[in-house]
Amino acid sequence: MTLIKREPGYVPVLSNFFDDFFTRDLFSWPSSSSTGTTIPSVNIYETDGEFHVEMAAPGMSKNDFKVELDNNTLTISSQKTTENVDEDKNYQRKEFSFQSFMRTFHLPDSAEADKINAKYTDGVLNLVIPKKEEAKRKPVKTIKIA
Repeated sequence: MTLIKREPGYVPVLSNFFDDFFTRDLFSWPSSSSTGTTIPSVNIYETDGEFHVEMAAPGMSKNDFKVELDNNTLTISSQKTTENVDEDKNYQRKEFSFQSFMRTFHLPDSAEADKINAKYTDGVLNLVIPKKEEAKRKPVKTIKIA
């Protein structure tokens, strides 16, 4: 533990703001918004023949998603509205739930965009994007020396 001498008029809130400003990662986006909604996390990995996108979205169904491809831009979005209606009650306050998100990814030229497959299983949206034949890794070839 180190002791720090503070000048008169020191305001700890401003100090914490500036300390945080210079130490945080400027390129990391928050995983939740000011309204408490979350932005689904995404894992992207590549194999020899495919690109894989995994989006964690528990509690949703496959019908909640919209996956679109515009040129080489892949967009995954969702809008879900929930309204609990109970006709037998005289409400003083009634709350609705609205969740939406949109994630956009630029596909590389080596992606076979016309053959993308999407599947939602166990809270994870999985997209498999095949690579074009010329982009697939070729097996190692041994060349004989003459």
